[in-house]
Amino acid sequence: MRKIKILVVEDQSVVREGVIAILSLQEDLEVVGEAMDGISAVELARKTKPDVILLDMVMPKQDGLTTIPLLKEAWPGARILVLTSFAESNRVYQAIKAGALGYMLKDITRIQLLQSIRDVARGQASIHPSIAMKVIHEIDSSPEAPLMNTSLTRRELETLRLIARGLSNQEIAAVLVVHERTIAKYVSSILNKLHLANRTQAALYAIREGLTATVH
Repeated sequence: MRKIKILVVEDQSVVREGVIAILSLQEDLEVVGEAMDGISAVELARKTKPDVILLDMVMPKQDGLTTIPLLKEAWPGARILVLTSFAESNRVYQAIKAGALGYMLKDITRIQLLQSIRDVARGQASIHPSIAMKVIHEIDSSPEAPLMNTSLTRRELETLRLIARGLSNQEIAAVLVVHERTIAKYVSSILNKLHLANRTQAALYAIREGLTATVH
């Protein structure tokens, strides 16, 4: 079994060491590096090529929001999961807009943390339930928010609904009875047409537009 490689970025030693201790007990997870600030995180991401980067938002030298696009540039293959104490809708929205695939608060349980890491590693959006609606409202009130794009094909709309329900490409392919590569093309087209950065934005967009009904 291939392990999920994780880079932990957290300036508080107690929190960082606690998270690493939890992750080290999991057979499918491997911590490949730890950093105390955004600058070190970018260097380590380039060197260790992690699958998931667990990122704090408030750090010395370089904060999380500034670091996210730099991490994406240094190692595009990484999925970023923000783990922070701050639930302000604008902060969450900006992190997701910058490229984070997940946003969780530090008050989550060990089980929730592990599930979020595994979901993000599979390319699924993972956002703390208590702040999901706040982010949807923020997107809704943003002047950059796209209006419902009628150019989406029927299959793309079906795919978007399933993304909103948290399904991976493989699971969506099984539901729609097509190849996984076909779903990847649909997802890419959806993001392009709606001017969205990632699956998390797509999921929140679909929820906002009421596209979470069951696919027939």
